[in-house]
Amino acid sequence: MQIIKYPERKEWPELLARPQIEQASLREQVQIILDDVKRNGDEALSRYTKILDGYETKSFKVSEQEFAEAEKQVSEGLKDAIKTAAENIQKFHEAQKPQDLLTETTPGIECRQKAVPINAVGLYIPGGTAPLFSSVLMMAIPARIAGCRNIVMCTPPRKDGSIDPAILFAAKYSGVTQVFKAGGAQAIAAMSYGTESISKVDKIFGPGNQYVTAAKQMVFLDGTAIDMPAGPSEVMVVVDETSNPEYAAADLLSQAEHGTDSQVVLVSSDEGMAEKTRSFLLKQLDQLPRKQAASKALEKSSLLILKKEDITGIINFYAPEHLILSTKDPEALAEKVENAGSVFLGAFTPESLGDYASGTNHVLPTNGSAKAFSGVNLDAFMKKITFQKATEDGLRRIGDAVETMAAAEQLEAHRMAVAVRTKNLKPS
Repeated sequence: MQIIKYPERKEWPELLARPQIEQASLREQVQIILDDVKRNGDEALSRYTKILDGYETKSFKVSEQEFAEAEKQVSEGLKDAIKTAAENIQKFHEAQKPQDLLTETTPGIECRQKAVPINAVGLYIPGGTAPLFSSVLMMAIPARIAGCRNIVMCTPPRKDGSIDPAILFAAKYSGVTQVFKAGGAQAIAAMSYGTESISKVDKIFGPGNQYVTAAKQMVFLDGTAIDMPAGPSEVMVVVDETSNPEYAAADLLSQAEHGTDSQVVLVSSDEGMAEKTRSFLLKQLDQLPRKQAASKALEKSSLLILKKEDITGIINFYAPEHLILSTKDPEALAEKVENAGSVFLGAFTPESLGDYASGTNHVLPTNGSAKAFSGVNLDAFMKKITFQKATEDGLRRIGDAVETMAAAEQLEAHRMAVAVRTKNLKPS
């Protein structure tokens, strides 16, 4: 990782460009999979599972026996850790429960809003070399709190057809209704369109690689809601002369080890701190079992030296998924943050806390979409319906305004729908 000193603002887009697969080719490949699963259901799903995951099956649903066996394989220590994390996630998301809203906008005009759970949701859990059982908790717990009746989960199988035991334990513990052995774009297609085995859902949640992200975006255009564009992981770490460079290096590597398409960025106004951080980063990298993946991610990452007055600007320009403010006064800097998925304040708040057990959600917007999207929260599993009721007096009070506006828009039936009522009202 090179240290880049005082780049001009016009250079930021190129320096902070996220790793990307060529989009036209990516979408073409994904579209083939989506169309195939839409037409051929389980047969296509089975074919892709064999080709891409190395497992041949015609039965995708995880059985009760598999859940029971998985629970036996998870250590008591890990079970306790999962339960601790689940308790904190439950507390934070319970606190987000919306209140019904009722107001009288005009005498005789009553408007209210009610939150209703989404009926069927689909959760995608990446597998591969880092099975993310923590993501099960992050999505299934708020789905259960919201009251979603059908919580479907898809995750890619290993070559022997098994699922990581911790993923299955977390799914059972947090209230997932059904779990299926399917991954990649084909799993997104199955949940979006439905197959003989997997029922269609109303909204799909979860992180994934660029194929999964593209599939989610494409099924959205075909009528299935999605949480957000959630692709490869990323972090921006901000340090100053008071920071601990060993901590900063570990924070950078904690995201780099996710995969070769992850991106990490260090920002500082202190060149000496950046140098120290890079030195610790190289030492720690050698200790990682996932050194190869982390090294590839670091090739596309940056150490940037900026003037103090430019640091807020680069944060909000980049809009990081994870933002770590390990500075002398992180709260003051945090007040200026407008674009970020989740923010971690101070030397003793590594991003790992949010990934697992602090209680906040770790399914967050990536690729700059934090400029417009929130991370997953309780609202994401609900929709809000509005209601209105008018008395005779209420209709009398706003009827003329509605008729005038409808006439101005040349929508005569709209005007008449009010007029046929107001002509029968007694004078006030």
